[in-house]
Amino acid sequence: MKRLYALLLALALASAACKKDDAPTTPSAPTTKTDTFTGTVQVRSSVNHTFTVEQAGQVSVTLTAASPPSTIVMGIAVGTPANGACGRLAGSTTTTAAGATAQLTGVVSPGMLCVEIFDAGNQTAAVTYTVTVTHP
Repeated sequence: MKRLYALLLALALASAACKKDDAPTTPSAPTTKTDTFTGTVQVRSSVNHTFTVEQAGQVSVTLTAASPPSTIVMGIAVGTPANGACGRLAGSTTTTAAGATAQLTGVVSPGMLCVEIFDAGNQTAAVTYTVTVTHP
């Protein structure tokens, strides 16, 4: 009889351990990545940097520094890289001075993208910049 109780106890424990948890799972938030790029834009020119988006979501571009002068307005854009250029996506271009908050945001699909920093038509000399891109 002891063996029967031991067997029943073992079966009860085994079945309890296999119980399915029907509680819904909450999807985890996408991991956000930040890429920082630096370079120099010559007069009437542009510079492109590529980055990879692993899943759909918001991309934010921040021109964090540009000089000389520190008040220079630069162009920034997001696009798709092709043949050494950055094909700008519709609505993804702005002109701005450097700042601490994102100057350009939008929702993108997964894939390889590029950020372009360009002379907005007011440069008289080369401009050194830092730009950050935050994306999923």
